[in-house]
Amino acid sequence: MPQPVHFLKTPDGIRLAWTRGGTGSPLLKSANWLTHLNYDSESPVWRHWVRFFEKHFQFIRYDERGCGLTDWDVGDLSPERWEADLAAVAAASTPDEKFVLLGISQGAAAAVCYAVSYPERVSKLILYGGYAQGWVHRGDPEGLRRYQAMVEIVRLGWGNDNPIFRQLFTGLFVPGAGPEQIGWFNELCRRTTTPEIAARLLTARAQVNVREYLPKVQVPTLVLHARHDEVVPFSMGTMLAAEIPNARFVQLESRNHVLLDNEPAWPAFQEAVLEFTQAPAATSGEDPVFASLSPRERKILAAVIAGRTNAQIGSGLFISEKTVRNALTRIFGRLGVRTRTQAAILARDRRFAE
Repeated sequence: MPQPVHFLKTPDGIRLAWTRGGTGSPLLKSANWLTHLNYDSESPVWRHWVRFFEKHFQFIRYDERGCGLTDWDVGDLSPERWEADLAAVAAASTPDEKFVLLGISQGAAAAVCYAVSYPERVSKLILYGGYAQGWVHRGDPEGLRRYQAMVEIVRLGWGNDNPIFRQLFTGLFVPGAGPEQIGWFNELCRRTTTPEIAARLLTARAQVNVREYLPKVQVPTLVLHARHDEVVPFSMGTMLAAEIPNARFVQLESRNHVLLDNEPAWPAFQEAVLEFTQAPAATSGEDPVFASLSPRERKILAAVIAGRTNAQIGSGLFISEKTVRNALTRIFGRLGVRTRTQAAILARDRRFAE
């Protein structure tokens, strides 16, 4: 079922769209590049992120101004607005309790600023693939030129029916993607915003400079970065970790800016986040994807692996076949599969502990 989407109005009159899913302690994700609340949970690029966080937390996310279900016709897309938008979502979604704050890519800058401004609201800070300085401030003229060229390609080519211009961008974000993931990311570019707004957002990214805030962060912080990230240089991640007091740093072996679910870096990311937040983990040795299953759901999955029918499962657990069917629907949704065979294969490959 689609999650209900909520809207709030920012002080400058923009309608921001946000949603929440899952249970547990709250974790709020600062907005990052190219999201759409209605599509992320089904996208092979983002769905495993959404499912992981919803399995362990009350996961709150929102579309940034200019993107997704949030207003597109926006005059001010500058980085100065990012912290204020994050603060507005925090006030609307978790007014009375602390939360874990997650910043991905450019969302790390807003998360750092918010953590400094509202330390009493943030229990822990997680930064993945982030940076404190955009290309304008990195002292790399060649890198800035390449970035500016990409902005022009986005402005001039994204609106075409031929996806080649969008695919250039996709190739940087997820160079290890397969055909399905590439197709989804290409389509996400078109669904999420217009070419002109995308170019303006990229231009704003280049202007980011929150380095002065890093030494002021006082909340426990975990920094993760892919070693061969082709969008945000590894040095940007080490800067965050070096200049935020007592930050932990985890290096991930990947080329992808957005980690894919079939690469070793993804379970490494999950394990680091669960250890840092002390959220419930899966049974020792198995993939964290199974951690959200209840004891009954684990028994049902084990029975499916053993080849039992719904009637046999129901009889063994003293529940109706309808209850079994409903449980399987939930289990398959959480595991990202559609059939019993797919569930059994995933359980075998990811060491489900029966």
